[in-house]
Formats: sequence, structure tokens, C-alpha cells
Amino acid sequence: MSGLFETSVEVDRPVEEVFAYLADGRHDPEFSPRVLEITKTPDGPTAVGTVFRSTVKDAGMKTSRRFRITGLEAPRTVRWTEESKNLVTAEGGYDLEALPDGRTRVRIFNTLEGHGLGKLLTGPALRAARKDAPDFGRRIKAAIEGS
Repeated sequence: MSGLFETSVEVDRPVEEVFAYLADGRHDPEFSPRVLEITKTPDGPTAVGTVFRSTVKDAGMKTSRRFRITGLEAPRTVRWTEESKNLVTAEGGYDLEALPDGRTRVRIFNTLEGHGLGKLLTGPALRAARKDAPDFGRRIKAAIEGS
């Protein structure tokens, strides 16, 4: 089983700043409380092939995650895919649109996919993600505007 969740938010920063912030996944703990730690390989600017490894806490359980950047078009798109062997994995990205007055619209989306027993967890995980999506967007907005 798999399914999509998404949300959009307007950020009071220029699209280039928003792109630079979101392309560096090391910022994820600033807006995602489930991300306990994250590292990036290799050092340097994020590019297609860059890998982010994180430890996250979901439903009281810690898991290791590995995401690879699969698409990057400054300053408009960021795409990633999860390479972890977890019960539920994600693939997603950000679409950015420049708005008047130096603002940016950000569309955040993820497709969750269950594997093995994870297929039973995908429905509840999707419901929780969809319920949290508007707040997630607000946390991203606050983190970028506060950086």
C-alpha cells in the first residue's frame, strides 16, 4: 500500500533563499521534531546523489533513515527517495514558486510506501501525516523565516 500527503505554504523569503535552506536537509530537525539527528555525505553543496542519513523517532520507535537526492533544479525543485529498509519508506520533494514581493510558495509532498508488514502501517501513517501536514507547513515557514 502507498499514498500521498502534501501541503503548501507561503514563505516571506525569496525563492533562492528558500531553495538553499530546503536543499540542505541538515535543517530538517529545525522543523521536524521527529528528526533527532542528520548528517550529509559528501560535504559541500547538495547535488543529485547527495545522501542524508538521519535518526528519527516515530510512534516511540527510533529508526535510521537514508535519503538520496534524485532531482535538484535551483531554485525550483528538490526531489529525494528513501533508500532505507524500513517498514514504511518515503519519496517526495519540494516545488518552489516565486511570488510577488520576494515571497515563495512551497509545495511539500511525500508518497509513503509500506513494505511487508509495513503495508499494515501505511494507512495509519498516512492519516497521521495528512493530519499534521498543515502544521508541518507552518513549521517549515517559521524555520525558514527565522533562519
